[in-house]
Amino acid sequence: MWTKEFQCGGHESALLDCRSSGSARNTCSPGKAVGLTCSESEEVRLVGGDSRCAGTLELKHNGDWRPVMGRGWTLKEANVVCRSLDCGSAVSVVERKESSVRPVWWIDSDCVQSGSSLRECARSESSSSILNLTCSDSVRLVDGTSLCSGRLEVKSDQSNQWWSSVCEDDFDQQDAEVVCRELGCGAPSVLQGALYGEVEAPMWTKEFQCGGHESALLDCRSSGSARNTCSPGKAVGLTCSESEEDRLVGGDSRCAGTVELKHNGDWRPVGGFGWTLKEANVVCRNLDCGSAVSVGEREESSDRPVWGIYSNCVQSGSSLRECATSRSSFYILNLTCSDLLVRPNISVSSSTYGVSEAQQQEFRVLRGSNFTISCSIQPQYPGGSFQLTFTSSNTTHNYTQPAVNHSAHFLFPAAEPAHQGNYSCVYHVYVFSHNFSSESRLLSLTVSDPSVHHHFIRVVLLLLTLLLVNTALCCCCKACRGQKPGRQENIELDDYNLGVPAAGGGPTEEEGAQGAE
Repeated sequence: MWTKEFQCGGHESALLDCRSSGSARNTCSPGKAVGLTCSESEEVRLVGGDSRCAGTLELKHNGDWRPVMGRGWTLKEANVVCRSLDCGSAVSVVERKESSVRPVWWIDSDCVQSGSSLRECARSESSSSILNLTCSDSVRLVDGTSLCSGRLEVKSDQSNQWWSSVCEDDFDQQDAEVVCRELGCGAPSVLQGALYGEVEAPMWTKEFQCGGHESALLDCRSSGSARNTCSPGKAVGLTCSESEEDRLVGGDSRCAGTVELKHNGDWRPVGGFGWTLKEANVVCRNLDCGSAVSVGEREESSDRPVWGIYSNCVQSGSSLRECATSRSSFYILNLTCSDLLVRPNISVSSSTYGVSEAQQQEFRVLRGSNFTISCSIQPQYPGGSFQLTFTSSNTTHNYTQPAVNHSAHFLFPAAEPAHQGNYSCVYHVYVFSHNFSSESRLLSLTVSDPSVHHHFIRVVLLLLTLLLVNTALCCCCKACRGQKPGRQENIELDDYNLGVPAAGGGPTEEEGAQGAE
């Protein structure tokens, strides 16, 4: 144990600079060794902006205030600063270039994401670029799944240290539109009480009466009367859409070209760092353009404003908006997506059985007869070719023809057992300096022997003949039985043939019988 008592005034820079007692301590009770916790006391500020929640980020470290610069800063890292300043949510991150190099505290985003303090992440560097941040002054969304979702909290003024939840009954769709706009998010998609938990924080006491066009929630009118209570489970939970507005421009189609992102109302090209096909796939999926085929950087003749997006941020599952940093660059990203090729159709026709579409069912042709397999596709790109793929139990063949009017016809003059198997059409097209392909369903073909076919026909004809003969004999028998009428019927028939009425003034039965004889 240290044997003397320290007698510091509190202003010394080191403990051993302090005075100490002249007498030494001989003993120290168990459990009395000093344990000490110093606060991190992050000394950060935003200067030069319109409010204390916007401006150039500065950090005091080792007694020295300097601006901050760092690699890969996004809204997530900016949110750490906004929380430490008791501001709202992060709205934008801008990398601003200055005219000369100056000392800065360099802080990498990876270090901040790990949960370390800014002080622990800072190292002394020189740079001509510095970070500018903007936080929302008086609204924030907490405990959500992204920066655009959470329980709504409002602070009435910067001198007030309390954030208040808002009662669902005092908040409507127009109010939500203003909050989402203030936070730089898309339109509100979900508005529901207790969606992101319930807290015992104070409640906002007045009803918001926004028109929906205001730029900040506290710009809206509010009711004159105050609310005293709010039912449990009624704190406003709000989800704003991420509203990923991205596009590919300058290419041969909407699925190829320079990547552009709309963020904070501003369309800019994207300058990427470390982008691969994985990150490019995010853009292709957003645009419903299939999969990424290529990604690369294009150098421009002059520096221009871009949205800088690091690949590791996209890989983490964050939206492009959450990953975007405003900066200037000579390099912009170019992507090519596969687009969604439609599936070609396959059909078969023969001189014996006509035409059949492929439905994964067996189609039969006669040995020796001709048949044609046709491939076609809906018009999407000019040109291209069709590859007819044939697969049997022991062989595979490919036949290729150019696409004419988006179709091709493969003629087989004489069907043989070797033609029996599965067929499919594969459409190939070369566009945007890349090959794309799409395959049809399978068509199963069976080749039958004509002798079996003819024998079958002979059997069918024989059965039909027997049926017809049997029917004719039955009819003849019925006709013969119908020509032996009774005696009275013969008399009436003869009298009718002679033009004599059958009743009234005719001959007697006996005379009629004699006449019949």
